[in-house]
This record gives sequence, C-alpha cells and structure tokens, in this order.
Amino acid sequence: MEFITQNFAPIMFAGLIVFLLFGFPVAFSLGACGLFFGFVGVELGLLPEALLQALPLRVFGIMQNDTLLAIPFFTLMGLILERSGMAEDLLDSIGQLFGPVRGGLALAVIFVGALLAATTGVVAASVISMGLISLPIMLRYGYDRRIASGVIAASGTLAQIIPPSLVLIIMADQLGRSVGDMYKGAFVPGFMLTAMYAGYVILLAIFKPKWVPALPLEARTFREPSGSSGLPSLLVLTTVATAAAVFFAEHIADVHTWWTGQPVTSVATDETIVVSMCVGVMLAFLIAVANRLLRLRLLSRIAERVTFVLIPPLLLIFLVLGTIFLGVATPTEGGAMGALGAFIMAMVRGRLSMSLLKQALNTTTKLSCFVVFILIGSTIFSLVFQGVDGPRWVEHLLTGMPGGQLGFLILVNVLIFFLAFFLDFFELSFIVVPLLAPVAHKLGIDLIWFGVLLAVNMQTSFMHPPFGFALFYLRSVAPTKAYNDKVTNERIEPVTTMQIYWGAVPFVLIQIIMVGLIIAFPAIVSSGLDKEVAVDLDKIGAEMQANMPKDDSQPAPEPAPGASAPAGGEAPAGAEEDPMKAMQEQLDRDAGKK
Repeated sequence: MEFITQNFAPIMFAGLIVFLLFGFPVAFSLGACGLFFGFVGVELGLLPEALLQALPLRVFGIMQNDTLLAIPFFTLMGLILERSGMAEDLLDSIGQLFGPVRGGLALAVIFVGALLAATTGVVAASVISMGLISLPIMLRYGYDRRIASGVIAASGTLAQIIPPSLVLIIMADQLGRSVGDMYKGAFVPGFMLTAMYAGYVILLAIFKPKWVPALPLEARTFREPSGSSGLPSLLVLTTVATAAAVFFAEHIADVHTWWTGQPVTSVATDETIVVSMCVGVMLAFLIAVANRLLRLRLLSRIAERVTFVLIPPLLLIFLVLGTIFLGVATPTEGGAMGALGAFIMAMVRGRLSMSLLKQALNTTTKLSCFVVFILIGSTIFSLVFQGVDGPRWVEHLLTGMPGGQLGFLILVNVLIFFLAFFLDFFELSFIVVPLLAPVAHKLGIDLIWFGVLLAVNMQTSFMHPPFGFALFYLRSVAPTKAYNDKVTNERIEPVTTMQIYWGAVPFVLIQIIMVGLIIAFPAIVSSGLDKEVAVDLDKIGAEMQANMPKDDSQPAPEPAPGASAPAGGEAPAGAEEDPMKAMQEQLDRDAGKK
C-alpha cells in the first residue's frame, strides 16, 4: 500500500494507457480513469473529498469558453465550401493550368490542398474531396499509385497546420495562449511545408518522369479558338498583380502612417503578407471583371477561368485570417464571418440547398460534440492528476533529462511521434500537451513556438501507417476493384492499401524534416509574431516630470527667524516631499527590481 501511495501519479498514468489499450472511446477512458483514481485517492487519504466538487465548475467553464466556439464555425465553413463544389472547380482549373508540365496534376493537388486548408481547416473534407476528384484523373493519365495517393493524403493534412486550423485552436486553448498568435506563428511553417511537398514532386518530375507524366494535349480543354494555350495573358495578369502586391508591401508602413496619423516604421510580417496579397488579388479580380463586362478580350479563357475560380476562396481567406491578423476580429468572430461568407459563396454559385445545409450542420454537430466530450474527459483526468501532484512528477521526470532544452525537445518530439501511431491530434492535445506545457515554460521555451512545433509533429498522426486517419479517408474513396475509365475506356487497376501506405512514407519524412528545421531555426515561427515593446520606466518618469505644469504664482516661504538655509538646497526636516520626486524614486525602485 505504501508503494501505491508514493507512486500514485505514475500508476494513474499507466492506468490511462490500459484503458486506452482496451479500445474504449478516448473521452470515456479519460473520464472513467479520472473518476476511478479520484475515488481511490479519496479512500487512501491522498485527495480531499472537496476536490471532486470542483468538477461541475470545470465542466461549466468549458461550456463558457468562447475560444472553442471557433471550432463549429470553421468546421461549418469548410463543409459548406467542400459540398458546394469549390474543390472540384479548383482542381479542374488548376489541373488545366499545371497539366502541361510533368507532375502538374500533383502540383495542382498540393496547391489546392493548401487553399482548402486555409478555407476549411478540416482534414477529412480535404482528403475525401480531392480523393474523389483528382485520384481518378491521376490514375487515368498514368501516375504512379503510390505518388498519387501520397500527394492527396499529405496535401489534405495541410489543414492541420495552415490557419485556420482546428488543431491550433485546441493547442492555444490548452497552452493558455492567444489563437491569433498561434495562427501567426504557424503561417510561415505551413507554407514552407507546402513548398517542401512541391519540391519533392519537382524532384520526381526530374528523376522519375514516368511516375508523374504531363497531361496529354487532348485532355487540355481550356484552349483558345486558335489552339493556343492562352497562358501568356495569365502570366501578364499574374505579373501585374504580383508587382502591385510587392509595391504595396514595400510601402505598407507609409500606408499605416497615413491611416493612423502617427509614424509607423515596421509592420508585422504576417500582416504585410496577408494585406499585400489581398491588394494583388483584388486588382486581378477587378481587371477580370472589367474584361468580361466591357468585352475587352484582354484575357484568355484559362486566365478568366483561373481568376474567377481562384479569387472567391482567396477573398474568404483574407476575410477570415486578415481580420484576425489585423486585430479587427477574434478567431471566433473570424470563424463566424467565414461561415457566413461560405453561405454567400454557395448561394451565389446556386449550390446552397436544404440537403447540403442539413449534412453540413449534422457533421459540424458531431465533430463539436466529439471535441467537447474529449475535453470534459481530459478535464476530469487532469483535475485528479493535479490533485496527486502528477504535474510535479512529470516535471521531475522531464527536467532531469540530459541536454537541457534540446534534450527535452528531442524527447518530447520522439514521444509525440510514436504516440501519434495510436492517438489522433485531438487526443494528443488534451492528454499530453497539458502535461508538457508547464515543463516547457519552466525551461524558458516560448509556448507559442512550442505549440506550433507540436502541431507540425502531430500532423504525422494523420499519415502514420497503418493507423493514419488521412490514409483511412483515402482508402474509403480509392477504387478497390478494377474498372473501365469513362473517358479513355481503358482498364484501370485498383489502388491497394499497401500502395497508400508506401505513398505516405516520403511525406512523413518531409514532416519530420520540418520539425527539425523549426528546432534548428526558431525564427521560422517567431518571425511571424508581433515584437514585444520594451518599456523604459525611467524615461516615462522623466517625461511625466517634464510635462508637469509648474505653479510659480505662490512665493517661496521665508525661513523662520534664526534658521539658516539648509546646505545644498536640501529641504528641511519635516518639509512636505515633492510628489514628482517621490514618483520618480518609486519608478527607479521598480525598474531596479525588474
């Protein structure tokens, strides 16, 4: 019995693992483990009975958490966009654009995956939609099955790291940090990961061209009446929009100065990127609208098609992320605006129906309940675990590792990587992150940087064979039997499960490389965050004293008869102290303490 009382925290953690290995749902496993060990702890005298009375308050605290409202909003936005045909139009248009080059279809899938990630934030919606639309086309034109399945699964998981990611919302809530700051920190790593995926496809196009063939001429439908591709006009439009965005980015500080009326010398990187891209995109859209309304015939068919298909989701991204980055809206308000924007886009396209709305609301409700129940279960477990000094046990276990910060980060990332074989990102966020965050904070690690690092690592949970959820999503829509293609009438062989697994391995390695890059170069995350403003208390005190109005109307009091003036101009004993001098001395003392 003494052994149990002295090692109650590790026994409780081991008990949770046993609950999970039995195959019970994670939410119920967490809650049952917490309640069981809570009652045992009360019987052993390790916990006061009053501790369990805090459970209702904690549950009501979850329900009152405004940050979690962003989850159903962003989920609803993504599902409406996915079911309104936006993904199909994007893949069709971008596939035609990149089709003439080797690996073009794979590049189009990665590019569209990044766009869907920035508009939906839901991995399942991205993987399933791209698997249904692009996988048959890639198989039709001879893509290697491993490459095709790996690209689709990996590009779908970009929704986990590119804002507005649901993972980042949960991570910010568990770390006690701002969702907006988490989005800013993940902005650059998300698009770096996208570029690394594209770089892998380009290398395959160079060294293994038969694996990623170009789209044949007869499959390129958006052509001019003369037979030309129409790409030069799109290139000119892109150049003009890019030049406008770069010019605006170089002078964005001047625009801020003009807008606020106060001198602004620097602007945050994420704000500069979002606002400048918005300017370039709006210019391209206005040119395309003017070309169509006035029939100027300045743009080709492919240029108009790409512009009108690409601009609406980009504007939605700017509406959501731009308002969050600029501080105009909270993430919850941004999600609400995004959901409304998705409704409007679906309505304009004529694809908003009652059936679509019911499906989207039904899936959103299921996912939101799933998250809330896991959070309630993790709250019960964490309350009891903290009551038996579990966090102190974890802290002593991890801070005693050799290597300091680097040793801690390597151990944590290896642990997360292997736990991701069995747990998804929601479960990892609710179980593991609350245990790791206090230790990271004590070691002096910035929690925003730490959260983004863990989010990139948790992305592998969707790609791990054999339990990766993205692989399951793709397996559910990939052909399991041979079939005759409707366009070419050729016999298409099925995609096997092992081909899906092997296709995911290179992208898992890319994700691990990205984790190493973030550890080696922390500025990848920190460069997107707002710089801390240093406050000089001495300078503020001096300015306050200088700006204090002086009252010279009252003459200085005459010294008493027989009293001599104090040497050095010092005030006589008992004289009233100068309030500004006292304030300055207090500021100096506070500065000295800091």
